[in-house]
Amino acid sequence: MNATDALDLSQLALWTVISLSAPAVVPAMFAGLAIALFQALTQIQEVTLTFVPKILVALFSLVLFSGFIGASLVTFSEQVYDKVENGFL
Repeated sequence: MNATDALDLSQLALWTVISLSAPAVVPAMFAGLAIALFQALTQIQEVTLTFVPKILVALFSLVLFSGFIGASLVTFSEQVYDKVENGFL
């Protein structure tokens, strides 16, 4: 394996991580933004008010997108196994 193969494999792994974490991170970010706006408007400063809804939104989105995440992981694994089997040619 040369440097080009390692770079391609690293790039593929990085894009896979980004695309698999986005379905949980993006909705949690918007939930946090909405709750922060609510807290600013009502002047309620409670730490657990932001934490619990973000966790629930992240868990719900993980359940909702679990099929996509699983299929993407299978595709990534097959691509890596094919590259290893073919000697990174």
